[in-house]
Amino acid sequence: MRCVIYLRVSTREQAEKGEGEGEEGFSIPAQREACTRHVRDAGWLFADENVDRGESDRSADRPALKAMLTRIAEDRDVDAVVVHKIDRLARNMEDHVAIRALFRRRGAALVSVTENVEETASGRLVKGIHALMAEFYSANLANKIKKGLNQKVRLGGFPHGAPLGYINLREVVGGRQVARIVPDPERAPLITGAFERYVTGEWTLQRLAGELAHQGLTNQGVRGKPAVPITWQGLAKILANPVYIGVVEWNGIQYPGTHEPLIDPEVFRRVQELLAARAARGTRERKHPHYLKGLLHCGVCSREPYAAADDLEAQVEDLYRRIQLPESWAERLREEMAAEITERQQSDAAQRELLSRQLAKAEGERRKLLDAYYGGAIDVPTLKTEQARIGSAIDAAKDRLADLDADVTEQRRSWSWPPHSPPGATTPTARPTTAPASCSTPRCSNAST
Repeated sequence: MRCVIYLRVSTREQAEKGEGEGEEGFSIPAQREACTRHVRDAGWLFADENVDRGESDRSADRPALKAMLTRIAEDRDVDAVVVHKIDRLARNMEDHVAIRALFRRRGAALVSVTENVEETASGRLVKGIHALMAEFYSANLANKIKKGLNQKVRLGGFPHGAPLGYINLREVVGGRQVARIVPDPERAPLITGAFERYVTGEWTLQRLAGELAHQGLTNQGVRGKPAVPITWQGLAKILANPVYIGVVEWNGIQYPGTHEPLIDPEVFRRVQELLAARAARGTRERKHPHYLKGLLHCGVCSREPYAAADDLEAQVEDLYRRIQLPESWAERLREEMAAEITERQQSDAAQRELLSRQLAKAEGERRKLLDAYYGGAIDVPTLKTEQARIGSAIDAAKDRLADLDADVTEQRRSWSWPPHSPPGATTPTARPTTAPASCSTPRCSNAST
């Protein structure tokens, strides 16, 4: 008699355990050993093994089960399906009845290793009772989990996987394992920086998402897929998530969380106002940034619809030469400029440290990858794919470090005092950055400051 065995556990952690029974039943190795022993003792012909590791209880979400049922329906080369317990096959009566109906039509028997049930009328009744018991257990377990999550949220815990910017941490407290979320040392500074940039109103979601990708911010990846840079839509969800001010949202209700917030509540409130305002009217990307933008305003636009940027810059420079500020104003400007430079240097230093950690991590991954290849754990295509991914991450981090070096040089040049100021002038002047040859924004020659 040709037979296949079907194995399933509800959690991926259990799938990797050795023999033994846990809260969700026997592990995959334990089920396999029992099923293969039963097939061997019965003298049956072993045809195949189907394993669902940590998949949903719902039959529609189990790829190995679907493949086995397709084989039974189409190939008709299976005489028996061996399981460790009937509840491994289905956890609700509806699925159990549908699967058993298919088995009967194709002449396949259902054999349980631990439940000695015969293929008789009374045996089918017992199997149905087992299926009902499995459905009850599954529903009762779901209720217990839901109650546990509700209680966890009320106590300030986080009910889901850690959001971007946090990581899950498990600690033993009072003999019990307690899970909580803590800031991710790599992503948390970038999330904080995203809020601080956006609240200025100078960044669109598209530009900010691109800048964060340039800085190395990626999502956490999903099963079987590597981490990738966040999209602007994903960034919008991050900026609207109250978890970053220490709030846990569950079933439409907000609870104060026990995790460390990344954002000041006032900054978060202003970001929400900005998101709402831009959603209402739409946002428009500024396509022509210029250091005089916002400083000059048209007086009379009927004479000339456009003016060359070079001419306007010359007029502004001439105006600046004739302006003298009181010494108290000049001193205050010096202090504010010094404070801004210090703030930028601190931000750059934090980004340097973050990028250095990312580089070290990527280099470590590259070494482990080679060790895995030399040890025969991975094949050549996998090696090439992972090497390309790690190489891209290293190049991006190095490019960002180079940009930071360039920024420092530009800051020192742009914010330096003019070497030759007019006699008696006390005006500190920030040297303009390189301006375009012409400005496409309408300006007239009668522009005034």
